[in-house]
Amino acid sequence: MDDKQKIEQGVQLYFDSMYESSAEKVHQAFYENAMITGYLETGLAEMTVDQFAKFVEGQQPSPKENGEEILLEIVSCEIAGETACVRVRDGYIGHIFLDTLSFLKKDDEWRIYNKLFHVES
Repeated sequence: MDDKQKIEQGVQLYFDSMYESSAEKVHQAFYENAMITGYLETGLAEMTVDQFAKFVEGQQPSPKENGEEILLEIVSCEIAGETACVRVRDGYIGHIFLDTLSFLKKDDEWRIYNKLFHVES
């Protein structure tokens, strides 16, 4: 499996973590010191991975259990050595987000090092 395919698997794991309300999958997708940052209607939101995992886990029933439509689109993927920047459009909890996911490769494993998000609608 090449790097692009591994990154795409990482994107899928990230989406599945939210769709299934799985804190465990959040921790698998992100490095432990990653940050999740962006603007919501209330202003700037900044979360650690632990905070994000608790937020995701708290969405009950999960979007999957609610039968929510799946929206996941990789808009772009640029790989530079052992780093990558992936733009992802995804539907989650009634909003459409445009996420910028910074991936870092360590020990042949690609995981998210940073997430910036923008609410499109």
